[in-house]
Amino acid sequence: MPLDPPRLLLTWSDRGLGRPLPHHRPRDAADLGPVIRLLEHAGPYAEVWILTVPDGAEAAGVLAAEVRERGPRAEVVVVPIRDPSDHAALFGALPPVLDALPPLAVDVLLSAGTPQAQTTWVLLVQAEILRARMLQVVPPAFVPDPHPLPVREVRLDFAGFPEIRALRAEVGRLRAEARVAGDLVGESAPMVALRARIARVAAADVPVLVHGETGTGKELVARAIHEASARGKGPYVAENCAAFEEGVLTSELFGHERGAFTGAAGRRRGLFEQAHGGTLLLDEVGEMPPRVQVMLLRVLQEGAVRRVGGERPVKVDVRVIAATHRDLAAMVRAGTFREDLWYRLRGATLEAPPLRERPGDLERLVATFLGGRPLTPTPSAWAALRAWRWPGNVRELRAEVLRWTVFCDGTVRIADLAPEIRGDAVEQPESIAQIEPLAAAVARAERRAIAAALAAWPDNLSAAARALGIDRHTLARKR
Repeated sequence: MPLDPPRLLLTWSDRGLGRPLPHHRPRDAADLGPVIRLLEHAGPYAEVWILTVPDGAEAAGVLAAEVRERGPRAEVVVVPIRDPSDHAALFGALPPVLDALPPLAVDVLLSAGTPQAQTTWVLLVQAEILRARMLQVVPPAFVPDPHPLPVREVRLDFAGFPEIRALRAEVGRLRAEARVAGDLVGESAPMVALRARIARVAAADVPVLVHGETGTGKELVARAIHEASARGKGPYVAENCAAFEEGVLTSELFGHERGAFTGAAGRRRGLFEQAHGGTLLLDEVGEMPPRVQVMLLRVLQEGAVRRVGGERPVKVDVRVIAATHRDLAAMVRAGTFREDLWYRLRGATLEAPPLRERPGDLERLVATFLGGRPLTPTPSAWAALRAWRWPGNVRELRAEVLRWTVFCDGTVRIADLAPEIRGDAVEQPESIAQIEPLAAAVARAERRAIAAALAAWPDNLSAAARALGIDRHTLARKR
């Protein structure tokens, strides 16, 4: 199988751990193993990376020496896991290896390593986390000698293969949950449901409408969708439609040619062109003037923009995410928003929940905004924070917490809160103030149990999940 150099071969060691493994059958003495057989029938390779667990490093070193005798540079990469049959451990340990790959075309060998390691390669390649060609070495026991094609390329991209589609969707969901965990903070039911919907929406390349009150984090939702989607490596461009007058917004979105209007000294690419291959967020789309709505609808229908003053359309490949705090359905009924544009934008609709509907996330959000600063609200202050309706939502809470970091030392008391939040509340005696809401106590107990399980099984997420009596994916989200 001819290759166009330079390429890198990524493979697990085929020399075992110095002891019999349940998935290994005894190898014939004349069989050099799949790695060496691949090098004899395919090449050339500039580099070969041989992955192994710590117990197999010595045997992998012997294999690396045999590889070097055949020309390529060889490197042993020790992956810090104990059990190479644990899918969760493999999936967690491989991303740093992939991030360190040099800028070479990559082949992965599916004929070496545990069955779980081999299926992990398939999962990573099919989900496009790893861009590589998958190769299989045909075992000599199953083919005549000489075999006309001892190395075959494995392709799983044929239509109607439900297992692979399911794997791709599952990996997309896991990637989406991992991406949003750091930004969309919270474990309340509305946030768990939102993350699940983001995972589904990210895998489908359709327009998205994100609705929510001011300050609920609509732009964070949009960025999470982009980063977890197949467009995640492309540009992400955001614009607030309420920030410009009609003429300026038209030029911003669609660009203009030189001389199109007074002051247009040169050609300018609009945001649609800048977002080509990626995602464009149109924030506050409900504020878009009617004439710009017509132009936007045409772009969505035709996949092309025409710059102001231009004659030829320019093709663009952009996923549009629109966000608004307005009721677009009511605006359609009132005639202030185009009905056909509304239908185009709401390919999928997500609702960013207001903070008052997720009170159980208050402590997590405060801790996130404090960023490790040693500030602790008193029980009375917590009671006032929980009682407040937060009309400005998470944005208002963040501003409140940041104010504490300026004016408070160690403890945040009732008197330190904003006047509208503290109202008429006063600091309660310690014996009364120490009473804690049940939801907060349960959340704290859950965090302690998870921390203890992860400390007992630091390298085995599945074992920790079994000890806690929950699903592994649930533990991965909560950790």
